[in-house]
Amino acid sequence: MKLKAPDTVTFTQSGFCPGCGHGLAVRIIAEVMEEMGLSEKLLAIVDVACGSLNIDSWRFDTIMAAHGRPIATAVGVKKVRPENPVMAYIGDGAAYSIGMAETMHTAIRNDNVVAIVINNSLYGMTGGQCAPTSLPGQKTTSTPRGKDPKKCGMPFNIVDAFSGLDIAYLSRGALSDPANINKSKKMVRKAFEKHMAGEGFCLVELLSPCPTNLNMTPVKSVERISNEMVKYFPLGEFKDKKEE
Repeated sequence: MKLKAPDTVTFTQSGFCPGCGHGLAVRIIAEVMEEMGLSEKLLAIVDVACGSLNIDSWRFDTIMAAHGRPIATAVGVKKVRPENPVMAYIGDGAAYSIGMAETMHTAIRNDNVVAIVINNSLYGMTGGQCAPTSLPGQKTTSTPRGKDPKKCGMPFNIVDAFSGLDIAYLSRGALSDPANINKSKKMVRKAFEKHMAGEGFCLVELLSPCPTNLNMTPVKSVERISNEMVKYFPLGEFKDKKEE
């Protein structure tokens, strides 16, 4: 990560909670856009959840979509502005629950957009409820005794869902430490490189800390990613289709 913040990143009086991973994601996306010379061209679509605060955190042309619909909105934007890079920035609850139909059918069609999914294993903006990605036994505001997989199911893994689909790129990184943040940045860059080459749908999932809703210190929230989350959400590149 560079010492100087990209010019597209702003510093406002309010923003993400202390220790939140969204700020790190904002930074690496802005760095990638600057390095690729795409800062003035990117069209970003954000959800109404925590990611909507990105509107105050970067200077990209940004559209706020209905909850769970950034990916579908991004597909529409790309069709009318095919020359621009188009990104959907969305949380795991929105992408894999209310917006799962849009996420899945975008992948089935292999639409040429980039989706950055922030996976903190719960719903952030609405109060920390159980999400499809919540871990077994995880206490949330809607599962105060801990998530019961027999009632709620096991954590949803997008890699399993997309295993048989012909998409351009699928990877998972972690916003947990410098080494993994740098790897995540490389994944984001590769997604945009493939996107600009017209190869199809690219989804990068980033495991993120959420100290506020996990009722943890920032340090413990980060440690949880390495100690617990990666057991259910392995890191790596899972699909990397070359343009034929």
